[in-house]
Amino acid sequence: MTHLEVPVVSPVSSLPLLLAAASPSPSPSETPTTPAVPTLEDAQESATNAASWVEENWSTWLAIGLRVLLILVIAAVLRVVVRRAITKLIDRMNRSVPATEGSTLGGLLVNVERRRQRSQAIGSVLRSVASFLILGTAALMILATFEINLAPLLASAGVAGVAIGFGARNLVTDFLSGVFMILEDQYGVGDTVDAGVASGEVIEVGLRVTKLRGDQGEIWYVRNGEVKRIGNLSQGWATAGVDVTVRADEDLDKVRRTLTEVGEAMSKEEPWNELLWGPIEVLGLDDVLLESMVVRVSAKTMPGKALTIERELRWRIKKAFDAADIRIVGGIPAQPDAPADDSAAAVSPPSVYANSASPQSERATPITPSGVPTK
Repeated sequence: MTHLEVPVVSPVSSLPLLLAAASPSPSPSETPTTPAVPTLEDAQESATNAASWVEENWSTWLAIGLRVLLILVIAAVLRVVVRRAITKLIDRMNRSVPATEGSTLGGLLVNVERRRQRSQAIGSVLRSVASFLILGTAALMILATFEINLAPLLASAGVAGVAIGFGARNLVTDFLSGVFMILEDQYGVGDTVDAGVASGEVIEVGLRVTKLRGDQGEIWYVRNGEVKRIGNLSQGWATAGVDVTVRADEDLDKVRRTLTEVGEAMSKEEPWNELLWGPIEVLGLDDVLLESMVVRVSAKTMPGKALTIERELRWRIKKAFDAADIRIVGGIPAQPDAPADDSAAAVSPPSVYANSASPQSERATPITPSGVPTK
């Protein structure tokens, strides 16, 4: 007889299986495929977080804004005050008239246009430097307020400055030379200068280029960095000198007396009495040669008027010497006028030897030896 064996299942171990079989499985259409829509509670939570963040950091941002505003206000006020102080200083320097050698010559040496351009150039340089320093410092302070690391920025600026300095070294040299020329008042508008590369009257002084008017009317643009030496012919006073060459047998006392009379008469006449800043002096013999001697006449004149005084002196000395019968010598003597060109003058005269019957030709004929028949 066959017995059937039925497996015994524990109630505890079969509980999960029963629950799984009893719970209905979701259908594919009921599976969620879209994200959940934010609810009102989520929006309220985000707003609460944002409000709490603003509440925690608003004091920091307010402090940074006030600090930036304070830096800008201080920089603007300081810039205005410094620029106004520089302007007043330049105006005071422009109004002042320096004296020269403790005399009234200082007033004659003052050139309004020269002082105006010099003061404007100095004021422009000082104002630009002050503005750059103040605004640059304010910008760095503002960046530091935002806790930005300035070390890379300063290093980059230093490298860029070095590169620009090497690339534009001629421009920097011209600019610095112009600044020192203006500050030291080496020359100004209206001065006659010799800059080595060019000479003439200064018509404009700039920080980079100086303009000169040449003797022929040309305008020279001279870079300030190229000027190695400068000769100013318009500062202080000038010297007019005239050399008079007379014969060696002339009476020196008579020559001196005539020259002295010419100088005294010229010093009393206008406008020469204003151009002459000292008496016309006969300095004496400057050179003594075998057939001539040179007498030197000199006078102190207004700057830039030496050539005019020299021309007038030569004119008067020539007239006075002609009246006193004193002969001026020296130089290349005048040559007589050459005769008119004659085409026949270049032809050589005919030779006497061209005629065989002339006595010269007969004497030049060789003697025939005796015993030799003549042909």
